[in-house]
Amino acid sequence: MSRIRIEGLLAAFPKLVGTGKQHTYVKTENVPEYSPSLDEEGVCKTAFELIFAFDEAISLGNKENVTVQQVKQYCEMESHEEKAHKLMMQSKINETRDVMKKKASELDKMRMERGELDKGGYSSISGPRVIEKTFNDMSITGSGFGSGSGLGGLGMDMDSFASKPKRGEVILEDVQPSSVQSRASPLPPSDPVTVTIEEKLNVTVKRDGGVNNFDVQGTLALQVLNDADGFIQLQIENQDVPGLSFKTHPNINKDLFNSQQVVGAKDPNRPFPSGQNETPLVKWRIQGMDESSLPLSVNCWPSVSGSETYVNIEYEAAEMFDLHNVVISIPLPALREAPSVRQIDGEWKYDSRNSVLEWSILLIDQSNRSGSMEFVVPPADPSTFFPISIGFSTSSTFSDLKVTGIRPLKDGNPPKYSQRARLFSFFMK
Repeated sequence: MSRIRIEGLLAAFPKLVGTGKQHTYVKTENVPEYSPSLDEEGVCKTAFELIFAFDEAISLGNKENVTVQQVKQYCEMESHEEKAHKLMMQSKINETRDVMKKKASELDKMRMERGELDKGGYSSISGPRVIEKTFNDMSITGSGFGSGSGLGGLGMDMDSFASKPKRGEVILEDVQPSSVQSRASPLPPSDPVTVTIEEKLNVTVKRDGGVNNFDVQGTLALQVLNDADGFIQLQIENQDVPGLSFKTHPNINKDLFNSQQVVGAKDPNRPFPSGQNETPLVKWRIQGMDESSLPLSVNCWPSVSGSETYVNIEYEAAEMFDLHNVVISIPLPALREAPSVRQIDGEWKYDSRNSVLEWSILLIDQSNRSGSMEFVVPPADPSTFFPISIGFSTSSTFSDLKVTGIRPLKDGNPPKYSQRARLFSFFMK
């Protein structure tokens, strides 16, 4: 819908509702984009999708200049962020499981050397197996991650990644929910003040080179645990990136920010909000970058030979970032069985329900800036393998924005603070 149409609907809203009771929806046939039906049941079923879509269209109470297609892309990007986060958490669980197995083996060896084992005592076989079973039962599930981002639930079975050997072999599953005996959750902040700097990269790449859309959106959010620590100002700095533009919260002193790059409240007697939630203070956008700025490029080369189609895919990562939890998803034709993967740098999984081959690389750094995969399927049109979606995360950002210090507005030392930066990416080719 056009902006004028949306404003017209908002203006007509009070006239469409009666008095004496609350209203959660308005019956109109012009806004069915994210809801299958416009009754209360339909809105409830897609409540989260609607909230996330509104979050992209409205920022700090103001309307964003975005199209419906951009809102769809941003929501898809945020869904991938949660997938990448869960992959990272599952990899940590796997590492812990390996450490526990090693420790158990060392304990067995020590007890055997001391002669503490007998026929009816502790077994050097049972110990590691019990620990392995305990950690194999762990998986990451849930819907929601971080703060200030709209993320819906995912129908992704993380156990399939956890159970794979490191050589890249596949475990065929129909992506069903698994039972959860332990749920990993992020640790609460330990410092009085926590700064989160986050960027989201959204790109649409042409198959023959070039980009249709290259958009980076960033947010600086603040979390203050106690009211007394909220009387502060943040000194920031960032790289001089072409096309970078900032937008501050209405309660932030804009002149102070523009002249000194200091994030402070308009009213110095009013502290930043405290509690367990993050408060977004500054947003920014980077536009105008081209394909040379992409952290990762992917090329796909399908070719039909007789009764088979050979598909070669290669990636090449730029030197600027180390990439974590890379997932490259390739759509496939409807298959009766999994594709035959001949060669791969990383791991793969076939989602038979959605007919998608997922190529995952936990880390791309200086040791593996390029990699490839080859698989074979029955004859198929080359366009079947597009669009390819790529997602990853990294602890670096395009703007390289960071907090360099905290200024207290009252007597005393500034509170201790920590900061974290991360970039999430979801783009299609």
